[in-house]
Amino acid sequence: MDLVGNTALIALSISTLLLIALLVLNIKTKKKKQINYSFMAFISCLLICCIGQILSIICPRFFDVEPVYFDYFVYIGTCFLPIAMFFFGLTFAKTKIKFKKKYLLLFVIPVISLLVLWTNDFHHLFYVKYAVLNKDTVFGSYFTIHSLYTYILIFVGIFYLIRYSTKNSGFFSKQSLLLIIGTLIPLIINIVGLFGVSMSIYITPISFTFTAIFYSLAIFKYNFLNVSPIALQTVVNKMSDGYIVLDVNNTVIDFNHTFLTMINVKDSDLRGKDFFELLNTTKLITIEADHFREFIIKAKENNKTYSFELNTKNNKYFNVEISSITNNSSILGTLILFKDITQHINDLKTIGEKQETLMEKERLASLGQLIGGIAHNLKTPIMSVSGASEALKDLVDEYDSSIDDPQVTHQDHHDIAKDMYSWIEKIKTHIEYMSDIITAVKGQAVTLSNEEDVSFTVEELLKRVNILMKHELKNAIIYLNIKMKTDEKTIIKGDVNSLVQIINNMISNSIQAYNGKTEQNIDLIVEKKENDLVISIKDYGCGIPEKVKEKLFKEMITTKGKNGTGLGLYMSYSTIRAHFNGNITVESEEGKGCTFSIILPL
Repeated sequence: MDLVGNTALIALSISTLLLIALLVLNIKTKKKKQINYSFMAFISCLLICCIGQILSIICPRFFDVEPVYFDYFVYIGTCFLPIAMFFFGLTFAKTKIKFKKKYLLLFVIPVISLLVLWTNDFHHLFYVKYAVLNKDTVFGSYFTIHSLYTYILIFVGIFYLIRYSTKNSGFFSKQSLLLIIGTLIPLIINIVGLFGVSMSIYITPISFTFTAIFYSLAIFKYNFLNVSPIALQTVVNKMSDGYIVLDVNNTVIDFNHTFLTMINVKDSDLRGKDFFELLNTTKLITIEADHFREFIIKAKENNKTYSFELNTKNNKYFNVEISSITNNSSILGTLILFKDITQHINDLKTIGEKQETLMEKERLASLGQLIGGIAHNLKTPIMSVSGASEALKDLVDEYDSSIDDPQVTHQDHHDIAKDMYSWIEKIKTHIEYMSDIITAVKGQAVTLSNEEDVSFTVEELLKRVNILMKHELKNAIIYLNIKMKTDEKTIIKGDVNSLVQIINNMISNSIQAYNGKTEQNIDLIVEKKENDLVISIKDYGCGIPEKVKEKLFKEMITTKGKNGTGLGLYMSYSTIRAHFNGNITVESEEGKGCTFSIILPL
C-alpha cells in the first residue's frame, strides 16, 4: 500500500500543480466570458478532490485519523464537479446563459449527498464499509442515487461539449479530438470501476486531471474558449442564404436550416448522402447533375468561386456560388451557397410588365400638378383679351358716331384708328402667350409612343419650362433664377417634351426640398462644358441622405413617402441615357442642398 500511496501522492501532487497553474492562467485572462468562469469552477472542484486525496495519504501517517474523514472534504469537489461540467458544456453550447431559478434544483442532490456522507456513521446510507480499493468498499443504498445523478449531469455536459464542438469545427478537428479524449478518460475509468475492476480511490481525481490537461491544450493552443459554436450555428441558421458543405467525395456533411427550407427536404434526407444522387432524386432542381459536377471540379482545380443562376420546379430562383474549401493547399471539400433571388426576379418581371403603365401614370401625375397652374396662367391673358375687346368695342362705337359729325376732323379719325391698332397688338401678344401655353401642354400630354426626336433651342426649352412651372413656383413663393452661361440659340436634338418634364420634375423636387419654406431660391444654370451642354438645377434645401443617393438612379426610390412613386428620377435617368445619350449626376449634402446636372452631348 505504501508503493500505491507514494505513487498516488506524486501523481496527485503533479495534478494539483497543473490545476493551480491552469486556474491562475484563467484568472489572469482579460475579458473573461461565462465559459471561463465555468471552467474555473470545474478546475476548482478538481483541486478540492486532489488536495483532499493528498491529505488522506499524508495525514494518517502522522496522525491517528481515518482516511474516510478526508473523503468528507474530497466529496465537496466530487459532488459539485458534475454541476461544473454541466454548466461548462451548457455555456460552451449557448455561448451565454442567464442563470434561472430552476438551476438551483441542480444543487439539491449534491447538498443531500454531502449531508448523507457527513452523517454516514449514524445510518451508513453512503458507505456500509469504506476502503481505499473500490473492490473492498461496500456502498450504501443512497450511493446509487448519488452516482446516477452524477453520471447524468456529466453525460449531459459532455454531450453539449462534443456535439457543438464537432458541429462547429468538425469531428476530426484538433480541438474536438482533444475535447473528446479529455472527457472519455475519466468516464471510462469510472465506468470500469463500477463493474467491479479493482481500482484505487485516487484514480478518479488523477483521471480528471488528464481531462484538465487536454482541455487546457484546447484552450491555450487552439483557442478553444473563444469558440462560440451556438452563436455561429444560430447565425448560419438565421442567414437568408442557404448553404451546403460537401466533403472530397461530394458527400453532404453540413448545411443550414435555410437550405432545408429552400428545397423543402428533411435533415435526414441530406446528411451523409451523395450530392449528385440527391440532385437526381429530389426532382426539384431543373439543372442537371453534370452541370453542378462541372462547376465543382472547376472550383477545386482553380481554387476560384463560380456562380450561375438556377431555377427549381417550384418556381424559385437562386444564384448559386460554388467554392472549394482548402487548407494549406489541400482540398477539404466544397461550399455551395444558394442565394434566393426569387423576389428579385419577380420584381423585374412586374416592372417589365407594368413599366409603360407606371411611366404613363407618372406623366399624368405631372400633368395633374400642372392643370392648376395652366388654368391660372390662361385666366390672366383671357381677361386681358376680354378687356381689350371691350375697349375696341368702345372705339368702334366712337368711330361710328363720329362719321356724320362735322366737328370730327381727319386727325381725330387717325387717333381712333391708332388706338384700335394699339389694342389689337395687345390682344395679339396675349393670344401668342396662350398659344405657347397650349403648345407646351399639348407636348406634355402626348403618350410615350408618340415621342419623336426633333431639334430645338435652349431658348425654346426654357420658355416651356417657365410657362409650365410658373404657377407652382408662384404658389410656393420660390424664385427660379435662370443663369445662362451659353448661347440661348444652342441647338439640342431629342424629345423636347421629355426633357421639359425631366427638368420640371427636378424643379418640383427642389421646391419640396424646402419643406414649405418661402422666399427661397432655385438656380437653373445652363452652360457648355467641352462638347456637352450641362443643365443644372440647384437648391439650398434639406439635401438627400447618403443611403438614398446611392440608390437614386438604380431603382425606384422616393423620400416623399406615399406622395411619391420613386419613378420620376429613375425614369428621368433612363430617358436621358436612352434618348439623349447623356447622363444625370447628383451632388448633395444633408442640410445644405442638392444639385442635379443633366449632361447632354451636343
